[in-house]
Amino acid sequence: MRDGVILTKGIEKCIDVYPLNEWNRLADTLAAKVVTPANLRRLNRAIFGSAFSVSFDGQGRITLPVPLRTYADIGDTVMVVGANARVELWNEELWRSEAASAGEQVEDIVESLGAQ
Repeated sequence: MRDGVILTKGIEKCIDVYPLNEWNRLADTLAAKVVTPANLRRLNRAIFGSAFSVSFDGQGRITLPVPLRTYADIGDTVMVVGANARVELWNEELWRSEAASAGEQVEDIVESLGAQ
């Protein structure tokens, strides 16, 4: 990730952080999907239209663009959450609510994945 990362609006009210290789994989995956043209255009706009390419400074930090900070309601404190091939940045209060909700639903989610 030393080359930089891509930041974009998450599906939930967070910021998704992608290493460049994962961002390219996402782009390739979406390009290969068979969905209606209107839905694909909307999905591409939602993901790629809010994306920012950022580089790390000498201390390994990044600056969060104001539009994304506003979208995710991130102030002085940010929760950094691992999410498989990406990282999510959350407002602390929103993350606590999401984590509690996910914790209550995890058993049902795991069960539904087994049915597929």
